[in-house]
Amino acid sequence: MTGHLPHPVRSDARDNRARILDAARAVFGDEGLDVPMRKIARHAGVGPATLYRHFSTKRALIVETFAEQRRGCHAIVRDALADPDPWHGFQSLIERICELHAHSRGFADAFMAEFPEAIDFAADRERMVHAVAELARRAKATGRLRPGFVVDDLILMLMAHRGVQDAPRAIRLAASRRFAAYMIEGFSAGPETGEHAPLPPAPRLPVPGPPVPGL
Repeated sequence: MTGHLPHPVRSDARDNRARILDAARAVFGDEGLDVPMRKIARHAGVGPATLYRHFSTKRALIVETFAEQRRGCHAIVRDALADPDPWHGFQSLIERICELHAHSRGFADAFMAEFPEAIDFAADRERMVHAVAELARRAKATGRLRPGFVVDDLILMLMAHRGVQDAPRAIRLAASRRFAAYMIEGFSAGPETGEHAPLPPAPRLPVPGPPVPGL
């Protein structure tokens, strides 16, 4: 009989881990990243000691909780760069990244580095910034993207989009889609001449790190 004892323990551990991650997705998604670990444990129906056995730090829990969203972010970048129509790829990137952020307040916070321990997300932001820089170069060449667009405009957009997370969950996605549509319209060149009135100077925003040369 003793030879069978480890199996239920391993099964319980897997179940506890799954419950913790489900709880973290729900609580972080609704309330952001400031919630204490004890609240995650209560929501999962486990004790704090059990939670810390699986995730020794909040950072580790955040990274694992949003692993799927991070993979989704990578796919958005990949698909946008692979699109043979640069303007369509640019539009798709804006729409999909806004939708991804709208689904989870916690992921939006981590992606925008509002929570200092979520350092793994710096690579995702860097990937996004360089994808937008490359897409912008291509889209400007087609005449569809306004010449004054700079990469920092994406960060400005995401900072403004962060307010969507404060809307009730039932309307959050619809609000995000409308916001993205307005942003795309603002980024597009004029329908006939490809011209717009000059924009105010772009602020150099700190979130994405060093500026990308050429834009």
